Amino acid sequence: MSRLRRCCAGLLCLLLSGPAAAEAPERPPVWLRVDTGRLELHVMRNGERLRTYDNIAIGRYGTTRAKRGGDGMTPLGEFRIVRIAPRTDFHRFYGLDYPNLAHARAGLQAGRITATQFERIRQALHRGIEPPQHTALGGYIGIHGLGDGDPAVHADFNWTEGCIALTNEQVDDLAQWIDKGVRVVIE
Repeated sequence: MSRLRRCCAGLLCLLLSGPAAAEAPERPPVWLRVDTGRLELHVMRNGERLRTYDNIAIGRYGTTRAKRGGDGMTPLGEFRIVRIAPRTDFHRFYGLDYPNLAHARAGLQAGRITATQFERIRQALHRGIEPPQHTALGGYIGIHGLGDGDPAVHADFNWTEGCIALTNEQVDDLAQWIDKGVRVVIE
């Protein structure tokens, strides 16, 4: 009898761990599109908007493709989330891999960073980690909430030093879509 039970148990295990799980189609990844002109952040999958967050804030001096540290501008381009900090002064913070390779290459060509700094940035990006944040290109760019900031200021002004800011409620809701490696396109 115990031999029959073992056979049945083995057969049951085979049936439950069969190819059905392997055949489940993998869902395309989500990505974030930041529309700096309309001040909106969209959660996207396959060209479809899954969620839109209105009235975001960007850098107080607008956007740029040639960001410098302390310029108060939001860098344009394609980035990846490399750091997730669920509790910060800004409520939550999702750090981007800024400066990315395109920004670093432009900074090197313009003489704003050295070849050594460029190489350190390149190596960090290759490893999928946060690149050096203390060069002339600036750093600590990400998506965050308000923390204890004034919601009225957020509603009326672009106030960040270069980040993308949402309300605390919005950034909490956004958390369901966030993982390291999520692509972020800032346009």
